[in-house]
Amino acid sequence: MQRPFYPEGEVCHVYLLHPPGGVVAGDRLTINANVESEAQALITTPAAGKFYRSGGGEAQQTVNLKVAEHSSLEWLPQETIVYDGARLSANMHIELAEQSRFIGWEITALGRPAAGEGFSDGCAELNWRIQRDGRLFYLERQHLDGQAFLARWGLSGHSACGTMFVYPATSLHLAAVQELIGDEANRGVTLIDELLICRGLDRQADLLKGFFERVWGVVRGDMIGKEVCLPRIWAT
Repeated sequence: MQRPFYPEGEVCHVYLLHPPGGVVAGDRLTINANVESEAQALITTPAAGKFYRSGGGEAQQTVNLKVAEHSSLEWLPQETIVYDGARLSANMHIELAEQSRFIGWEITALGRPAAGEGFSDGCAELNWRIQRDGRLFYLERQHLDGQAFLARWGLSGHSACGTMFVYPATSLHLAAVQELIGDEANRGVTLIDELLICRGLDRQADLLKGFFERVWGVVRGDMIGKEVCLPRIWAT
């Protein structure tokens, strides 16, 4: 972890570094972050995470985030690149206090389209588990493989897919994001209780990240009380 930055006063910007630059079969990468009461944190990464081709073994990533009462966390990592032939199990566990605030996204890029690589082999298991006030609030499991990558019921050949969560959200936030999306294809948003869930598909991860940044701009003022402040590391 690099030293924390405070470009906007109270909100602490933290950059997570992974010196090896990638994860191979058999590796287990675990990230734990606890935001204490009254604290405000934004966590991001300086570059994309990478999961390399596997000879059969599985690589695992587990992220555990805990957000205390009257605190906020923005989890905004760069995309995760899953190479063709990789086998990834990614688990995201989020514990929210009832009076906490959370904005987070995960963007997955299957294959490397810029290098002419699709995703015909391997698989990615993407799991979300969100608890609120000690009780299970939301559970999701995605299984992405070569068939899902190409199928119309899956990604339909789009290399980038992503999910963004915002809590606590209202019908006003839902309407604002719906207006932002308009008629744009491969974008969607829904509201379950106070959890706003936004999804997207794209042929490039940076385009999908740009969409999520626009959603971030719509909701951040109410969630965090500040306008968007892009992490400086994104410009390097």
